[in-house]
Amino acid sequence: MEIRVTHDGSHTLYNPQLNENYHSVNGAVDESNHVFVEAGLRPVLKEKKGIYLLEVGFGTGLNAWLSVCDVQEHFPESLVSYVAIEPNPIPDETVAQLNYSSLRNGTSHAGELYYQLHQAPWETETKVLKNQFHIRKLPVRLEDFKPYWLFDLIYYDAFAPNKQPEMWDKALFQRLYDITVPGGVLVTYCAKGQFKRDLREIGWEVESLPGPTGKREMTRAVKPLTAPV
Repeated sequence: MEIRVTHDGSHTLYNPQLNENYHSVNGAVDESNHVFVEAGLRPVLKEKKGIYLLEVGFGTGLNAWLSVCDVQEHFPESLVSYVAIEPNPIPDETVAQLNYSSLRNGTSHAGELYYQLHQAPWETETKVLKNQFHIRKLPVRLEDFKPYWLFDLIYYDAFAPNKQPEMWDKALFQRLYDITVPGGVLVTYCAKGQFKRDLREIGWEVESLPGPTGKREMTRAVKPLTAPV
């Protein structure tokens, strides 16, 4: 793994096996905030105070960290039960070199929260913020994941379809549809035409939203309220 600096000053990791970065080179923090927090977490928490959230691709922990910071700042009465699946966890020594916490201002104990997420034991629920944010990390592939509940929100953050095509197979999104509550939301940076057509064929209501810096679009999909549980 190689640490690289993106255009907003935040780090990303470069995976030489896939010849791919973990985040947008136009800004790792900017992309994660835009796609997952602003288009996913905030709208869902405005409708529900308690949610179950699934992240596919924990990676550097950036999405989880921005989420816990946002809950602490803006949703003091909410409880997020966060499940993150990641078959290839990043080594602690690499995590220690990432600069995210030094870029975050206005959040109480931001750096401490970031390291709490990474230090939380795998396969055990950890209360990062006692009454606001609980996390359970699982070192499994999506196809092997056995959920305990249905989810209100899904962050889909796998590598790009041309780098990791198996993670964009239609059958996986059918499975995600099946474990999402009616009215539940899936957000991802990907806006490929075939991907959106697959979602619609499964039954998702698909919306193309403006993308983060350097990207024209992103995707937000909603399971219809009338869909059977």
